[in-house]
Amino acid sequence: MTAKAFNIDRSLNALLYVANHLDSSRRDIHKIFKILYFADMSHLNKYGRPITGDTYIAMKYGPVPSSIYDMVKIVRGDSWYVQDELKAFFSVNDKYLNPLREADLAYLSKSDIDELDEAIKRYRNADFSTMTSLSHGSAWKSAWDDPNRDEITVHDILKESGADEAYINYIDELMTAKKELGTL
Repeated sequence: MTAKAFNIDRSLNALLYVANHLDSSRRDIHKIFKILYFADMSHLNKYGRPITGDTYIAMKYGPVPSSIYDMVKIVRGDSWYVQDELKAFFSVNDKYLNPLREADLAYLSKSDIDELDEAIKRYRNADFSTMTSLSHGSAWKSAWDDPNRDEITVHDILKESGADEAYINYIDELMTAKKELGTL
């Protein structure tokens, strides 16, 4: 999502929420990231704002939330940036994320939780190849095929989710204005 609206507290708690609602054998980073993507996509289309506000990057196996992935890399120990506070929230063992606490629901709205629950319910049992295939929609493809960018735009996410051009333009303008005002 190109309009930078990343909310670290909401994102961290969305990450924990998803991880805590998956069986431990299903808590791989790939699945968690795709569930967050689909929940963000649906929430953006229904309510005009994403849950995490993260920028999704088109990578080989589908959309990856850039800042959330940075947090995972920090905890996993393969980042130049050190932020030991994150290690109190989750650990990473190979490709699996292990939550160390429950999500603080004060950071998530009812609509955030509803969309996270729906995405968890829909995708919890999908395997790696299914999740990869499902996340390679038109929004991902548009960014993947463009040699000048790797970010998946809000416009493309909304278009893939079935929104019409008038709504897409409205959300683009709204997110830009909120970003400039610092209210998103």
